[in-house]
Amino acid sequence: MSASVLYDAPGPRAKALNWGYSAIALVALGAVGWFIYSKFEETGQWEAEKWTPFLDADVWNNLLIPGLIGTLSAFAVGSVLALVFGFVFAVGRLSDLKFISVPCGVVVEFFRAIPMLLLMFFIYFMQPSLGITPTSIFWAVVLGLMLYNGSVIAEILRAGVHALPKGQKEAGVAIGLTPGQVMRTILLPQAVRSMLPAIIAQLVVLLKDTALGYVLGYSELLSQVKQLDGNFHNLIPAAIVVAVIYIVLNTILGLVATWIEARTRRVRHTAGPVGHAEDPNLDVNAPHLLNEEPPTKV
Repeated sequence: MSASVLYDAPGPRAKALNWGYSAIALVALGAVGWFIYSKFEETGQWEAEKWTPFLDADVWNNLLIPGLIGTLSAFAVGSVLALVFGFVFAVGRLSDLKFISVPCGVVVEFFRAIPMLLLMFFIYFMQPSLGITPTSIFWAVVLGLMLYNGSVIAEILRAGVHALPKGQKEAGVAIGLTPGQVMRTILLPQAVRSMLPAIIAQLVVLLKDTALGYVLGYSELLSQVKQLDGNFHNLIPAAIVVAVIYIVLNTILGLVATWIEARTRRVRHTAGPVGHAEDPNLDVNAPHLLNEEPPTKV
Protein backbone atom coordinates (compact mmCIF):
# COMPACT_ATOMS: atom_id res chain seq x y z
CA MET A 1 0.00 0.00 0.00
CA SER A 2 1.52 3.30 -1.07
CA ALA A 3 1.32 6.37 1.14
CA SER A 4 1.67 10.06 0.43
CA VAL A 5 3.51 12.67 2.41
CA LEU A 6 0.27 14.61 2.84
CA TYR A 7 -2.14 11.80 3.68
CA ASP A 8 -2.29 8.09 4.34
CA ALA A 9 -3.53 5.87 1.56
CA PRO A 10 -7.16 4.86 2.24
CA GLY A 11 -7.78 1.33 3.39
CA PRO A 12 -10.60 -0.99 2.29
CA ARG A 13 -13.11 0.56 4.69
CA ALA A 14 -12.24 4.14 3.67
CA LYS A 15 -12.46 3.21 -0.02
CA ALA A 16 -15.89 1.70 0.53
CA LEU A 17 -17.05 4.84 2.33
CA ASN A 18 -15.70 7.05 -0.49
CA TRP A 19 -17.56 5.00 -3.08
CA GLY A 20 -20.71 5.24 -0.96
CA TYR A 21 -20.44 9.01 -0.59
CA SER A 22 -19.82 9.38 -4.33
CA ALA A 23 -22.88 7.26 -5.12
CA ILE A 24 -25.05 9.33 -2.76
CA ALA A 25 -23.78 12.57 -4.34
CA LEU A 26 -24.52 11.27 -7.85
CA VAL A 27 -28.02 10.20 -6.83
CA ALA A 28 -28.65 13.63 -5.27
CA LEU A 29 -27.42 15.42 -8.39
CA GLY A 30 -29.55 13.17 -10.56
CA ALA A 31 -32.60 13.90 -8.41
CA VAL A 32 -32.02 17.66 -8.67
CA GLY A 33 -31.54 17.37 -12.43
CA TRP A 34 -34.71 15.32 -12.81
CA PHE A 35 -36.68 17.82 -10.69
CA ILE A 36 -35.54 20.73 -12.88
CA TYR A 37 -36.23 18.77 -16.07
CA SER A 38 -39.72 17.77 -14.93
CA LYS A 39 -40.63 21.33 -13.96
CA PHE A 40 -39.47 22.59 -17.35
CA GLU A 41 -41.48 19.80 -18.94
CA GLU A 42 -44.62 20.90 -17.10
CA THR A 43 -44.27 24.46 -18.35
CA GLY A 44 -43.51 23.36 -21.92
CA GLN A 45 -39.92 24.62 -22.01
CA TRP A 46 -38.77 21.57 -23.99
CA GLU A 47 -41.27 22.03 -26.82
CA ALA A 48 -39.69 22.10 -30.24
CA GLU A 49 -41.17 25.48 -31.17
CA LYS A 50 -39.16 27.13 -28.42
CA TRP A 51 -35.86 25.66 -29.65
CA THR A 52 -36.27 25.74 -33.44
CA PRO A 53 -35.43 29.50 -33.64
CA PHE A 54 -31.84 28.61 -32.76
CA LEU A 55 -31.65 26.62 -35.99
CA ASP A 56 -32.45 29.77 -37.97
CA ALA A 57 -29.39 31.54 -39.38
CA ASP A 58 -31.10 34.93 -39.09
CA VAL A 59 -31.40 34.52 -35.32
CA TRP A 60 -27.65 33.99 -35.07
CA ASN A 61 -26.73 36.68 -37.59
CA ASN A 62 -29.05 39.36 -36.17
CA LEU A 63 -29.05 38.58 -32.44
CA LEU A 64 -26.60 36.07 -31.00
CA ILE A 65 -23.50 36.84 -33.07
CA PRO A 66 -23.79 40.65 -32.64
CA GLY A 67 -24.27 40.05 -28.91
CA LEU A 68 -21.23 37.78 -28.85
CA ILE A 69 -19.17 40.41 -30.67
CA GLY A 70 -20.27 43.03 -28.16
CA THR A 71 -19.27 40.79 -25.24
CA LEU A 72 -15.90 39.90 -26.75
CA SER A 73 -15.17 43.53 -27.69
CA ALA A 74 -15.79 44.77 -24.16
CA PHE A 75 -13.80 41.84 -22.76
CA ALA A 76 -10.83 42.34 -25.08
CA VAL A 77 -10.46 46.07 -24.46
CA GLY A 78 -11.35 45.82 -20.77
CA SER A 79 -8.92 42.99 -20.08
CA VAL A 80 -5.99 44.76 -21.76
CA LEU A 81 -6.68 47.98 -19.88
CA ALA A 82 -7.21 46.10 -16.61
CA LEU A 83 -3.87 44.31 -16.98
CA VAL A 84 -2.06 47.56 -17.72
CA PHE A 85 -3.82 49.28 -14.81
CA GLY A 86 -3.01 46.38 -12.50
CA PHE A 87 0.68 46.27 -13.42
CA VAL A 88 1.15 50.04 -13.09
CA PHE A 89 -0.57 50.33 -9.72
CA ALA A 90 0.98 47.13 -8.38
CA VAL A 91 4.44 48.53 -9.09
CA GLY A 92 3.35 51.86 -7.61
CA ARG A 93 2.14 50.24 -4.39
CA LEU A 94 5.40 48.32 -4.10
CA SER A 95 7.52 51.45 -4.51
CA ASP A 96 9.77 52.46 -1.62
CA LEU A 97 8.76 56.09 -2.17
CA LYS A 98 5.79 56.98 0.03
CA PHE A 99 4.53 59.74 -2.25
CA ILE A 100 4.06 57.06 -4.94
CA SER A 101 2.96 54.03 -2.92
CA VAL A 102 0.39 55.82 -0.75
CA PRO A 103 -1.63 57.45 -3.60
CA CYS A 104 -1.52 54.18 -5.58
CA GLY A 105 -2.79 52.32 -2.53
CA VAL A 106 -5.64 54.80 -2.08
CA VAL A 107 -6.68 54.45 -5.74
CA VAL A 108 -6.62 50.65 -5.64
CA GLU A 109 -8.57 50.39 -2.39
CA PHE A 110 -11.08 53.00 -3.56
CA PHE A 111 -12.00 51.26 -6.80
CA ARG A 112 -12.01 47.83 -5.16
CA ALA A 113 -14.59 49.07 -2.66
CA ILE A 114 -17.08 50.46 -5.20
CA PRO A 115 -19.51 48.06 -6.95
CA MET A 116 -18.67 47.74 -10.61
CA LEU A 117 -22.19 48.58 -11.77
CA LEU A 118 -22.02 51.84 -9.83
CA LEU A 119 -18.72 52.64 -11.57
CA MET A 120 -20.35 52.06 -14.96
CA PHE A 121 -23.29 54.30 -14.05
CA PHE A 122 -20.99 57.03 -12.77
CA ILE A 123 -18.79 57.00 -15.88
CA TYR A 124 -21.81 56.97 -18.19
CA PHE A 125 -23.67 59.87 -16.55
CA MET A 126 -20.46 61.86 -15.98
CA GLN A 127 -19.72 62.09 -19.71
CA PRO A 128 -22.11 65.01 -20.49
CA SER A 129 -20.59 66.99 -17.59
CA LEU A 130 -17.19 66.55 -19.25
CA GLY A 131 -18.54 67.70 -22.60
CA ILE A 132 -18.47 64.19 -24.11
CA THR A 133 -21.44 63.93 -26.44
CA PRO A 134 -22.89 61.65 -27.54
CA THR A 135 -22.28 59.50 -24.50
CA SER A 136 -20.62 56.13 -25.07
CA ILE A 137 -22.08 53.08 -23.34
CA PHE A 138 -19.17 50.98 -24.58
CA TRP A 139 -16.52 53.07 -22.83
CA ALA A 140 -18.63 53.31 -19.68
CA VAL A 141 -18.70 49.51 -19.54
CA VAL A 142 -15.02 49.11 -20.46
CA LEU A 143 -13.71 51.70 -18.02
CA GLY A 144 -15.82 50.26 -15.23
CA LEU A 145 -14.35 46.83 -15.95
CA MET A 146 -10.86 48.29 -16.05
CA LEU A 147 -11.06 50.17 -12.76
CA TYR A 148 -12.50 47.35 -10.67
CA ASN A 149 -10.71 44.35 -12.17
CA GLY A 150 -7.46 46.28 -12.60
CA SER A 151 -7.49 47.07 -8.89
CA VAL A 152 -7.99 43.40 -8.05
CA ILE A 153 -5.16 42.39 -10.41
CA ALA A 154 -2.91 44.99 -8.75
CA GLU A 155 -3.55 43.35 -5.38
CA ILE A 156 -2.91 39.89 -6.86
CA LEU A 157 0.46 40.99 -8.23
CA ARG A 158 1.38 42.74 -4.99
CA ALA A 159 0.58 39.58 -3.04
CA GLY A 160 2.70 37.56 -5.47
CA VAL A 161 5.70 39.84 -4.99
CA HIS A 162 5.35 39.80 -1.20
CA ALA A 163 5.23 36.00 -1.27
CA LEU A 164 8.72 35.84 -2.78
CA PRO A 165 11.76 35.46 -0.49
CA LYS A 166 13.03 38.87 0.59
CA GLY A 167 16.59 37.76 -0.07
CA GLN A 168 16.01 38.03 -3.82
CA LYS A 169 15.49 41.79 -3.63
CA GLU A 170 18.49 42.18 -1.35
CA ALA A 171 20.65 40.08 -3.66
CA GLY A 172 19.59 42.14 -6.67
CA VAL A 173 20.48 45.38 -4.92
CA ALA A 174 23.78 43.86 -3.75
CA ILE A 175 24.91 43.18 -7.32
CA GLY A 176 24.26 46.77 -8.32
CA LEU A 177 20.70 46.72 -9.68
CA THR A 178 18.40 49.62 -8.97
CA PRO A 179 15.09 48.92 -7.17
CA GLY A 180 13.27 49.41 -10.47
CA GLN A 181 15.51 46.90 -12.23
CA VAL A 182 15.05 44.40 -9.39
CA MET A 183 11.28 44.75 -9.66
CA ARG A 184 11.25 44.52 -13.46
CA THR A 185 13.76 41.73 -14.02
CA ILE A 186 13.57 39.60 -10.87
CA LEU A 187 10.41 40.04 -8.80
CA LEU A 188 7.59 40.75 -11.27
CA PRO A 189 8.35 37.84 -13.67
CA GLN A 190 8.23 35.38 -10.77
CA ALA A 191 5.10 36.97 -9.30
CA VAL A 192 3.30 36.81 -12.65
CA ARG A 193 4.29 33.17 -13.09
CA SER A 194 3.13 32.14 -9.63
CA MET A 195 -0.06 34.22 -9.66
CA LEU A 196 -1.04 33.45 -13.26
CA PRO A 197 -3.97 31.17 -12.26
CA ALA A 198 -5.42 33.94 -10.07
CA ILE A 199 -4.96 36.52 -12.84
CA ILE A 200 -6.71 34.29 -15.37
CA ALA A 201 -9.51 33.64 -12.88
CA GLN A 202 -10.00 37.40 -12.57
CA LEU A 203 -10.14 37.71 -16.36
CA VAL A 204 -12.89 35.07 -16.36
CA VAL A 205 -14.75 37.25 -13.85
CA LEU A 206 -14.22 40.23 -16.15
CA LEU A 207 -15.70 38.29 -19.07
CA LYS A 208 -18.82 37.48 -17.09
CA ASP A 209 -19.08 41.02 -15.73
CA THR A 210 -19.53 42.36 -19.26
CA ALA A 211 -23.16 41.24 -18.77
CA LEU A 212 -23.62 44.21 -16.41
CA GLY A 213 -23.58 46.42 -19.48
CA TYR A 214 -27.11 45.13 -20.11
CA VAL A 215 -28.37 47.50 -17.39
CA LEU A 216 -27.02 50.49 -19.34
CA GLY A 217 -28.41 49.18 -22.62
CA TYR A 218 -25.15 47.85 -24.01
CA SER A 219 -25.71 45.24 -26.72
CA GLU A 220 -24.09 42.03 -25.47
CA LEU A 221 -25.10 38.41 -25.00
CA LEU A 222 -27.37 38.86 -22.01
CA SER A 223 -29.33 41.63 -23.70
CA GLN A 224 -30.11 39.26 -26.57
CA VAL A 225 -32.02 36.98 -24.19
CA LYS A 226 -34.67 39.68 -23.81
CA GLN A 227 -34.78 40.15 -27.59
CA LEU A 228 -35.24 36.41 -28.15
CA ASP A 229 -37.94 36.20 -25.52
CA GLY A 230 -39.77 39.15 -27.04
CA ASN A 231 -39.74 37.57 -30.50
CA PHE A 232 -40.22 33.87 -29.73
CA HIS A 233 -41.43 33.75 -26.09
CA ASN A 234 -38.64 31.33 -25.15
CA LEU A 235 -36.97 32.94 -22.16
CA ILE A 236 -35.64 29.74 -20.56
CA PRO A 237 -34.25 28.20 -23.79
CA ALA A 238 -32.64 31.53 -24.72
CA ALA A 239 -31.04 31.79 -21.28
CA ILE A 240 -29.77 28.21 -21.55
CA VAL A 241 -28.23 28.82 -24.98
CA VAL A 242 -26.54 32.04 -23.82
CA ALA A 243 -25.29 30.27 -20.68
CA VAL A 244 -23.76 27.53 -22.86
CA ILE A 245 -22.01 30.20 -24.94
CA TYR A 246 -20.56 31.74 -21.77
CA ILE A 247 -19.41 28.29 -20.61
CA VAL A 248 -17.66 27.69 -23.94
CA LEU A 249 -15.94 31.09 -23.79
CA ASN A 250 -14.75 30.53 -20.23
CA THR A 251 -13.56 27.02 -21.10
CA ILE A 252 -11.53 28.35 -24.01
CA LEU A 253 -10.05 31.05 -21.76
CA GLY A 254 -9.16 28.39 -19.19
CA LEU A 255 -7.45 26.24 -21.82
CA VAL A 256 -5.45 29.23 -23.05
CA ALA A 257 -4.45 29.96 -19.46
CA THR A 258 -3.32 26.36 -18.96
CA TRP A 259 -1.24 26.53 -22.14
CA ILE A 260 0.37 29.82 -21.10
CA GLU A 261 1.11 28.51 -17.63
CA ALA A 262 2.70 25.37 -19.06
CA ARG A 263 4.92 27.41 -21.37
CA THR A 264 6.01 29.80 -18.63
CA ARG A 265 6.94 26.92 -16.34
CA ARG A 266 8.93 25.12 -19.03
CA VAL A 267 12.57 25.89 -18.30
CA ARG A 268 15.33 24.50 -20.40
CA HIS A 269 18.51 23.51 -18.64
CA THR A 270 21.43 23.26 -21.04
CA ALA A 271 25.05 22.84 -20.22
CA GLY A 272 27.58 25.03 -21.94
CA PRO A 273 30.55 23.63 -23.81
CA VAL A 274 33.43 22.42 -21.72
CA GLY A 275 36.45 24.60 -22.37
CA HIS A 276 40.14 24.43 -21.49
CA ALA A 277 42.34 26.75 -19.55
CA GLU A 278 43.44 29.71 -21.62
CA ASP A 279 47.14 29.33 -20.82
CA PRO A 280 49.53 30.25 -23.64
CA ASN A 281 52.06 27.78 -22.24
CA LEU A 282 49.66 24.88 -22.76
CA ASP A 283 49.91 22.88 -25.93
CA VAL A 284 46.35 22.20 -27.05
CA ASN A 285 47.64 19.30 -29.13
CA ALA A 286 49.23 17.62 -26.12
CA PRO A 287 48.17 13.99 -25.76
CA HIS A 288 46.69 14.47 -22.28
CA LEU A 289 44.28 17.12 -23.64
CA LEU A 290 43.03 14.60 -26.18
CA ASN A 291 42.15 12.10 -23.44
CA GLU A 292 45.25 10.12 -24.28
CA GLU A 293 47.66 8.83 -21.73
CA PRO A 294 50.87 10.91 -21.50
CA PRO A 295 54.12 9.20 -22.44
CA THR A 296 55.65 7.20 -19.63
CA LYS A 297 58.85 8.60 -18.26
CA VAL A 298 61.74 6.15 -17.98
